[in-house]
Amino acid sequence: MEKFIPYEKLSKKEKRKVDAAKRCTWGNLNPVTRKPRNSKAYCRNKARSWKRENHETNSGTFLLPIPPKLCYND
Repeated sequence: MEKFIPYEKLSKKEKRKVDAAKRCTWGNLNPVTRKPRNSKAYCRNKARSWKRENHETNSGTFLLPIPPKLCYND
């Protein structure tokens, strides 16, 4: 039979073993508190992505049509 040693007097290594044995998992439950985003709040990422999309779609499509050459010598 092992002697009882108070937790305070245990070595660091032994305390870690005791703590690890007491620990358990949460399973499928995630302990992080979550809340929905505020729909009225300004979202910088949304604005930045809008600018990026707008820039990508307009790049290359901003060409001006070249008028046909008018030749009066014919």
